[in-house]
Amino acid sequence: LMSAGLHRLWKKFAIEIAAPRPGERVLDVAGGTADLSSAFAKRVGKQGQVWLTDINNAMLTVGRDRLLDEGVLAPTAQCDAEKLPFPDEHFDIVTVAFGLRNMTHKDQALAEMRRVLRPGGRLLVLEFSKVWKPLEKAYDTYSFHLLPWLGQKIAGDADSYRYLAESIRMHPDQATLKAMMEQAGLERIEVFNMTAGVVALHRGNKF
Repeated sequence: LMSAGLHRLWKKFAIEIAAPRPGERVLDVAGGTADLSSAFAKRVGKQGQVWLTDINNAMLTVGRDRLLDEGVLAPTAQCDAEKLPFPDEHFDIVTVAFGLRNMTHKDQALAEMRRVLRPGGRLLVLEFSKVWKPLEKAYDTYSFHLLPWLGQKIAGDADSYRYLAESIRMHPDQATLKAMMEQAGLERIEVFNMTAGVVALHRGNKF
């Protein structure tokens, strides 16, 4: 409701840019309710593997149950993205959708995600970003006033949606995140702005 359904299109675009192939291994970091894991599982098939991870056990349980309801037998792991419990060069694709923003040490998390990528693998970061400048004032009004109001009316929780707006404001913009990914050792980084920069998808490669 808060995104007028656009979050589904953002995630679908991320899947297409990731371009998963049958048999590939995918790590969904901070995967929560398993939107991406579910879509990846369909694309990599039975010969592939998708790991759903999240630091929050309640969210991970929701995602795991959803996958089971869909008939998807995907392994899950409760873990911190800054200390991933996987071997080096294990995955073809690593994704994090709307999760990097909440990580304390983003540089460490990015380094860990690169570590577990095999050579030729790709990392995709889908996250709220810096909106097109002419729209900043209207976007701030929506984020800091309308969004908490909707949160209170619909979910009975204005504070969580106020935090959402504040965390978006504090998150690195497109250029800064690209530089952070480069510093983590990723290469050929591309940035795809969506909805006038409300959301950006960063894709980096490991060689």
